[in-house]
Amino acid sequence: MKSTDPVQEPILYVNGAFVPRSDAKISVFDHVILYGDGVYDTMCAWNHAIFKLDEHIDRLYESAHAVKLNIPVSKEELKAIVIETVRRNHLANAYVKVVATRGVGAQPLMSPYDCKPGLIIFAVPYVSLVSGGHEETGIKMIVSSLRRIPNECISTKIKSCNYLNHILMRLEANEAGADDAIELDLEGYVCEAPGYNVFIVKNGEIYTPSDNILVGITRQTVLELAAMLQLPAKEARIQPFDLYNADEVFLSSTAGGIFAVVELDGRRIGEGRPGAITTRIRERYVSLLEGRTHSRLVE
Repeated sequence: MKSTDPVQEPILYVNGAFVPRSDAKISVFDHVILYGDGVYDTMCAWNHAIFKLDEHIDRLYESAHAVKLNIPVSKEELKAIVIETVRRNHLANAYVKVVATRGVGAQPLMSPYDCKPGLIIFAVPYVSLVSGGHEETGIKMIVSSLRRIPNECISTKIKSCNYLNHILMRLEANEAGADDAIELDLEGYVCEAPGYNVFIVKNGEIYTPSDNILVGITRQTVLELAAMLQLPAKEARIQPFDLYNADEVFLSSTAGGIFAVVELDGRRIGEGRPGAITTRIRERYVSLLEGRTHSRLVE
């Protein structure tokens, strides 16, 4: 029988061993500490199963390959370790993160060569980027005055451990009294939000940015659900004007799922509450998690 009570002290996988949280340590000379030199992926377990585990692991390895970082285990070995991490923590619903680091080199310098790669995995009770009832009521956002780091600097498809750009935007939004920020590219087009992909609904059609974004697993799931519901959905270049005047705006993320944006820069979006299409997509997404048809069971 599966337990749904989390263990008293979380168990993590750190560089080849399962250890309690109090013993989970990495070197201060790891490149991920010194330079943010690492990649990661986040997934969720729901109803004793990890949603789209294969897709998340594939994306992690693609990020690592793009930055020439060697993950010290195979894909199948990593999947087994992720499942075992969730199992050891007795979690039915979990927030799961896998971090691959460049590791420790001979000298605490920037050289990426001759480093021993690191691997960290943890699973904690499911947490959401939105809270306080905002899943049901929607959130308020601003358009950040900062700009998304463009592909010309580093591919936005890489899920890098260096999130300072996103963190500064989140700080700006929170200190302005908003829940989060919309990120624009250097030309002023909408990219995403810190940790989320962005969607708008206009006249029954769904649109989402195509450029300068992290290609989210949940974003792809939304597009699949739209097709199932026979809702037209397409990638497009979107301006803040389009968000202001959308019938609905919603975000997607592994940590949070699908939730509405009801205000942007002091302008009400649509009716100022989660719209019908957002609600349909969210309900289908939750059903998909509960149904486990796209998930790997945690035995």
